[in-house]
Amino acid sequence: MQHTEKYDVVVIGAGPAGLLAAGKAAEEGKKVLVVERMRQPGRKLLITGKGRCNITNMAPMAEFLSKVHPNGKFLKSAFSQFFSGDMIELLKNHGLETVIERGDRVFPTTNKASDVLNTILRWLNNYKVDFRYDCRVSELLLKEGRVVGVTAEDPDTTVTIPADVVIICTGGKSYPATGSTGDGYKLAQSAGHKIETLRQALVPLETAGDTAGKLQGLSLKNVTAKLWINGKKQTEDFGEMLFTHFGLSGPIILTLSRIAVEAMNAGHAVEISVDLKPSLDEQKLDARLIRDLNENGKKQLENAFRLWLPSSMIPLFFELLSLDPKKECHQVSSKERRKIMLLMKEMRFKITGCRSFKEAIITAGGVSTAEVDSKTMESKLVKNLFFAGEVLDLDADTGGFNLQVAWSTGYVAGAAAAAALQP
Repeated sequence: MQHTEKYDVVVIGAGPAGLLAAGKAAEEGKKVLVVERMRQPGRKLLITGKGRCNITNMAPMAEFLSKVHPNGKFLKSAFSQFFSGDMIELLKNHGLETVIERGDRVFPTTNKASDVLNTILRWLNNYKVDFRYDCRVSELLLKEGRVVGVTAEDPDTTVTIPADVVIICTGGKSYPATGSTGDGYKLAQSAGHKIETLRQALVPLETAGDTAGKLQGLSLKNVTAKLWINGKKQTEDFGEMLFTHFGLSGPIILTLSRIAVEAMNAGHAVEISVDLKPSLDEQKLDARLIRDLNENGKKQLENAFRLWLPSSMIPLFFELLSLDPKKECHQVSSKERRKIMLLMKEMRFKITGCRSFKEAIITAGGVSTAEVDSKTMESKLVKNLFFAGEVLDLDADTGGFNLQVAWSTGYVAGAAAAAALQP
């Protein structure tokens, strides 16, 4: 086994949290090594925001904390040390401008996630951060209740890397192709940490029957999706969704998926209903249907439907409602009209499961935050061992919130790691 030179700080994982931790510790004058199991850094960062990178969200802190589960309050101290505005400032100082879009989401003006990654790497390069790629940390080296380095394996050799501080930023279990394969949980367990049950969060949902499949590829905007558990409405979200060959996806479905997955794991019955016309209540929608049917009296019903629904949805409506598309509008009975109105207000889907970790954006569960100091991200069990990012039991809604959790916890861990090494 080879030994390498000693580092002040070893960061495990070159994702958003790891890069911020490394950059901050190096900026404070520490000698830093980042060990990454993939051949390049930031693999998952490059696919965020459909390749555009939704860097953060400008929501005020109280709202931000409410978007983080299961315990957003844990981040209060970290956010007060480094928050959305600080991240924007950091990128700007290294040459990248940002823009605020709908829903307070922040993107690079260039619309390229690669520009976000390259800007951060420039910062790390200025402070001479070392990288070791295609290298997997297999063991934490512990001595008398503190961490003293790591054992790592690359394709050719196993090395011991002595270090005063180790920061675990290995991500979750989602998107394993990007390198987040759950290694960090094993390392944390070996140091005595409790791992809260891992499950998919921000994940597409599978539905019973073939209704969703018949609408595959159809994207809807400005609709409301409601989540029902054992017949009781639990929560809802408004925005965009997508039908797929297996079920439902898109931003509002991903947001509801966390509670849906937990409910299914607990054996409850889960349904999602979609309101295609959320801006109209039943009375107003009915009045609109009456008006359009009267104005198109002699025309065929399918013509009126074009005023109401995306064209790819129309055949399905006729099928589900057993209506004749060639029927003339003035022949539609009030009973038939009511059926049309009710289906527009509540298309129901029985949820049978969710996609695998391969398709989950985020992992819920992870290193118990009860065993981590919220002010520094240091382990309460092992001296000079820190955690940051998705390896922690923190996951947030879609919209830039998860990345900010990674940036903030990484930055705070890097700053605290450097402070712990001051003579």
